[in-house]
Amino acid sequence: MDPKAVKSDLVLILDYGSQYTHLITRRIRSLNIFSLCISGTSSLETITSHNPKVVILSGGPHSVHSANSPTFPSGFVEWAQKGGIFVFGVCYGLQLIVQRLGGQVDVGQRQEYGRMEIEVEKNLGVFGNKKVGDKQVVWMSHGDETVKLPYGFEVVARSQQGAVAAVENREMRFFGLQYHPEVTHSPEGMDTLRYFLFDVCGVSPGWNMENVLDEEIKVINDTVGPEEHVICALSGGVDSTVAATLVHKAIGDRLHCIFVDNGLLRYKERERVAETFESDLHLPVTCVDASNEFLSKLKGVVDPEMKRKIIGKEFISIFDAFAHELEQKLGKKPAYLVQGTLYPDVIESCPPPGSGRTHSHTIKSHHNVGGLPKDMNLKLIEPLKLLFKDEVRQLGRILNVPDAFLKRHPFPGPGLAVRVLGDVTEGNALDILRQVDEIFIQSIKDAGLYDSIWQAFAVFLPVRSVGVQGDQRTHSHVVALRAVTSQDGMTADWYYFEHKFLDDVARKICNSVRGVNRVVQDITSKPPSTIEWE
Repeated sequence: MDPKAVKSDLVLILDYGSQYTHLITRRIRSLNIFSLCISGTSSLETITSHNPKVVILSGGPHSVHSANSPTFPSGFVEWAQKGGIFVFGVCYGLQLIVQRLGGQVDVGQRQEYGRMEIEVEKNLGVFGNKKVGDKQVVWMSHGDETVKLPYGFEVVARSQQGAVAAVENREMRFFGLQYHPEVTHSPEGMDTLRYFLFDVCGVSPGWNMENVLDEEIKVINDTVGPEEHVICALSGGVDSTVAATLVHKAIGDRLHCIFVDNGLLRYKERERVAETFESDLHLPVTCVDASNEFLSKLKGVVDPEMKRKIIGKEFISIFDAFAHELEQKLGKKPAYLVQGTLYPDVIESCPPPGSGRTHSHTIKSHHNVGGLPKDMNLKLIEPLKLLFKDEVRQLGRILNVPDAFLKRHPFPGPGLAVRVLGDVTEGNALDILRQVDEIFIQSIKDAGLYDSIWQAFAVFLPVRSVGVQGDQRTHSHVVALRAVTSQDGMTADWYYFEHKFLDDVARKICNSVRGVNRVVQDITSKPPSTIEWE
């Protein structure tokens, strides 16, 4: 999708490493405004090429006093003023504005973390719809504080401790908040963002999935020649299925779908997915059993990044072979590969600002982003790479993908390889995990909880524990259960099960799955952990 073709003003976010940056992107899109997130250290040429109406400088873990602290490029301020661009700093972004424009930021004597009350001092800028003296609770997260404003700026709000909470220079169109309006802990934050974007900046909305669908079909048809053929790697997940359905709508039978059984699928996944594709989606699919190839290459590998790289490389090898078979059949070799890469995949596969690389920290290499070999023969088509998961589901509904399929929990590209910690080929770890996972997921469905949970799965741990089963001492495997709630997979909270549910599931697992004598639950949010264990 070409961002320039979107029928909406663009709000461009320069990411300086805040864990909340993606939330700003999502919150703005929820207002039907197109928003993109790029590295905070991008060149001026890159920033201007997006032609934004508003630029938001995100928060981040850095201090403006640090020698290597990331910042916007030289010439940015002059470009913004000349082009009539609105600039909005959040937390670190506000301090960056203050410091770069001649103000002063000191290490705070009154550090502010968590909920804090602020009071409006002037009904200007972002608080133009408020009254002087109005108070609201916001979410603060800063150790430094502004002690001297640049010329032409004024304080609009302060915290209950007297720290600067909001500033503006209306003539320059520069604004800043010391708190995070995008988080739910700032209850009036969305109202503030809405007022700022629509009333202060005059942004025109126009971001919706119907327009995305039309634009994607146009892009696909412009990219793929009228005689060219395309391969789509179907995983059975929501993302690849919506991507395939979208491309099929654009080019019809010139799309050739392949489903690879890599030996790392869930219980009866191949049979279930094949039935869904045939009966509900009417997509032509070729199933390839490559379990031996994958598992032989994974034997002895314990490093999760190496697993992802091996799996990504093997997938491409199979896709290339499939393309060669199609060439023999069609007389023309497919040139493109469709993948269901999402925006969170792209964000999580990028390194941090201040590291000498790009923006948000590399959490893991996704097989459809960083896990693919650079010398692959197929060119990528990624029609969903600017979308979040909930947006993909909206698009799927427009494309008439069955709702029950769209509600399926996410499943990682590397499959169970990242849910068996350590060597996936050791012993019968995969078989044990499949049985445990099936019991867990089916129990969730039977309890009517499946749609309330973003993702649930079991993990095979590389440890054994002592137990007593049938009056005998056992030294068997430990499995973990993980269930989380989330909106986009970028942040997540662990799901709170009733004790009776957990008790029933643990008993079923230990009584039904030979080789397991202990079940534990993962009650960690994201952050600090990721949703998957590897």
